[in-house]
Amino acid sequence: MLTDYFVSHGLSLFASGWSQFAGAFAVAFLVMLLFGRGFVRAMHAWQKKGQPISENVPESHRKKAGTPTMGGILVVFAIVLGAILFMPMSNNLAGWVALSSLVMFGALGFVDDYKKVTSQSKKASNGLSPLTRLCVEGIFVVILAFLINRTMPPYIPELSLALPFGIILPLGIFYYVFAYFVICGSANATNITDGLDGMLSKLYLPVLLVLVVALYGATRIGFMDTVMFLPTASGLYAVLGAAFGAVLGFLWFNAKPASIFMGDVGSLALGGFMGTVAMLLKSEVIMAVSAGMMVLILLSSFVQTMYFKATRKISGTGRRVFLRAPLHHHFEELGWPETKIVERFFIMSIVFSGLALAMLKFA
Repeated sequence: MLTDYFVSHGLSLFASGWSQFAGAFAVAFLVMLLFGRGFVRAMHAWQKKGQPISENVPESHRKKAGTPTMGGILVVFAIVLGAILFMPMSNNLAGWVALSSLVMFGALGFVDDYKKVTSQSKKASNGLSPLTRLCVEGIFVVILAFLINRTMPPYIPELSLALPFGIILPLGIFYYVFAYFVICGSANATNITDGLDGMLSKLYLPVLLVLVVALYGATRIGFMDTVMFLPTASGLYAVLGAAFGAVLGFLWFNAKPASIFMGDVGSLALGGFMGTVAMLLKSEVIMAVSAGMMVLILLSSFVQTMYFKATRKISGTGRRVFLRAPLHHHFEELGWPETKIVERFFIMSIVFSGLALAMLKFA
């Protein structure tokens, strides 16, 4: 919107992706800082008792009762506003697809959060049923995968996967299955990661940085031999800039002790968005590596559930691999302070992202 206006009036500076990134970042970050405190008060007044604390978390979480949730509403709004103000309005299907993913998964998360807040049940299943969520996410993925494929330039085979070392793997109809694992996997990984104050934001920001570098490589011929040239992806600069600013601004209010929780409306939105952007950049493997800490957290929950069910079926008594899942709760049970867990997971997220950056340059 503003980009088109400025460029049409001779300010060619705004034709640059980095100018769009900076402008969207500034808008989203300022929205979070200027309206965050008022939003927290509004959510507290509306929700009264805040987010119910699940019975499946460590005892130390009981003191967080009453903290409002759904902070992701403001995060999604800040991203959409910043992106729309500074991304090109025309010939930018990639940007619109990324924002559509953010809004769709955010809407699903809102319904889930609303059920939790209104029911005030402490059961882990007090939101939407897992089956309902997975089915709705599946519908979203089919739509998004179709649109993602339409953004690809003609020299990239349809319904294909890009692997390191320049390998292109045509998937055919299985492209949609692959998209389900990438986008829904990302959404559920961020959702499960959002369990400690400030953790999701701190693990998410390094992944965003990797995606920004991948975007730069994809829009510069010869800058990175391992990244496909995708000129149509240039509209993502403003979108990623807005996401960076909104997540950083949310951390201001979510750092321990959190004034507000992101909720499923934010964690699902950011996860679906992350997976979608990775597919738009043909950087799914790179994204998975950079999000390695989130992947481990997701796997810890999956392994715990499967092992418990298998041992209960065999011996009649379910056994556990971890003291408590997901992984961050295991370390809480070991006596680690919450801040130490968050900071060490943050360090590992930087390590994984560093590895992903090395793959971008040398794979």
